[in-house]
Amino acid sequence: MLRSTRIDLSAENRTALTALLNQELVLMTDLYLQTKLSHWNVQGPHFIAYHQLFDEIASHVLEAVDMIAERATTLGAAVDTCAQTISNTTTLAPWTASDRRDQVIIHRLADVIGDVANSMRRAIDEAAALGDADTADLFTEVSRQLDKDLWFVESHVN
Repeated sequence: MLRSTRIDLSAENRTALTALLNQELVLMTDLYLQTKLSHWNVQGPHFIAYHQLFDEIASHVLEAVDMIAERATTLGAAVDTCAQTISNTTTLAPWTASDRRDQVIIHRLADVIGDVANSMRRAIDEAAALGDADTADLFTEVSRQLDKDLWFVESHVN
């Protein structure tokens, strides 16, 4: 249930927008967790470079998580990224510690960043179609950073 607000978007559009924001929030939170797991578990000859790169990416993702959550609450919705919600609704491949070699983890992280970046681009179009340039702009900002982070990760792929 949405709380009342003076923002001049219809309740119907705000409902759709906040569902979209919560969907992207789940993906971004899962990405944050997978990036930190990669940061903590990576092993190999490029350990320190990957360890530092993954921590930097995690900080970008965490900042975006906060912005997305705050936009959803600004539009009147509650947010829910508890572990059970993430587990039940994420579309990202699960992180696994079965192989901690740096090249395995870098490929896995590139895949999940790419999946989230592609979802974010679709969300830009959906938010614009719902008449919310502010949410579309937020998604655009996040998308640009995800693409840049993906570029950095992909530059390490053998």
